[in-house]
Amino acid sequence: MQAFYSDQFVLPLPPGHRFPMGKYRLLRDRVAAGLPEVRFAPAPRASDGELALVHTPDYIEGITSGTVDPRVVREIGFPWSEAMVERARRSVGATVAAARAALTQGIAANLAGGTHHASAGKGGGFCVFNDAAVAARLQQAEHGRRQRQPLQVAVIDLDVHQGNGTASIFRDDSSVFTLSLHGDKNFPFRKEASDLDVALPDGCGDDEYLHALDLALDELARRFEPGLLIYLAGADPHEGDRLGRLRLSHDGLEARDRRVFDWAWQRRLPLALTMAGGYGVSIEDTVQAQFNTWRVAVDYWQRWQNRSR
Repeated sequence: MQAFYSDQFVLPLPPGHRFPMGKYRLLRDRVAAGLPEVRFAPAPRASDGELALVHTPDYIEGITSGTVDPRVVREIGFPWSEAMVERARRSVGATVAAARAALTQGIAANLAGGTHHASAGKGGGFCVFNDAAVAARLQQAEHGRRQRQPLQVAVIDLDVHQGNGTASIFRDDSSVFTLSLHGDKNFPFRKEASDLDVALPDGCGDDEYLHALDLALDELARRFEPGLLIYLAGADPHEGDRLGRLRLSHDGLEARDRRVFDWAWQRRLPLALTMAGGYGVSIEDTVQAQFNTWRVAVDYWQRWQNRSR
């Protein structure tokens, strides 16, 4: 299974910063040690032209040159640096590459990504550029050059925080369906309307969450028929997450992942995986939750390979 990484770009964050930058390398090491089926490749760098499929030219230039409004930088939550710009471009490039690979191999993944708070003209919540949105638009463009039938894309966002940036980007685009399950009272406090939003109460546990997900997947199936799925598998609904406020167990998160992967497999729907958020009190909890997602991904990737033999 193809995996793309960008963890070599480590941001110079101030002491005490709450973003767990080290989780990405820890996850790659864990996947490399435990899942020999995964093939790693460095993430390509998203170009200005690719980013411009989603983001405004002024915003791309401001981020690239460091001249963006300081208020925008504060909303992103990272101090500006060349490493921030490079990492943001590579994170987008990894999801673009994963989506492209998924269309031929069934499943592929970004070891980071899920930057769903970035909208067309600004970032937010540790998100600079929106990787899922750029990947969706670019694959639609590439598909359109090969086939007359337009590519429909579904984004299933199971980060604990609502995907406000993705929702705003695709608000008037009927070719992309956005689904978000998230904490009702969690960040962002001003939410954008997805095609389907499911707001969950603080303390929501495994059974309530999985029931809500089943209903949401049924609704998605009734309303939309995608040719590509981009899945944001946030680890932050876990009960040990500092920012999550939900109470899913590791078993609950794995059951969540299996539902999404099985929903895609039943439809033979290519799936590009991104990791999205995870802010565990113990970083090992976040890495374990994400590693469990990768085990599920490899299981379903193997089904795709057996089908093609």
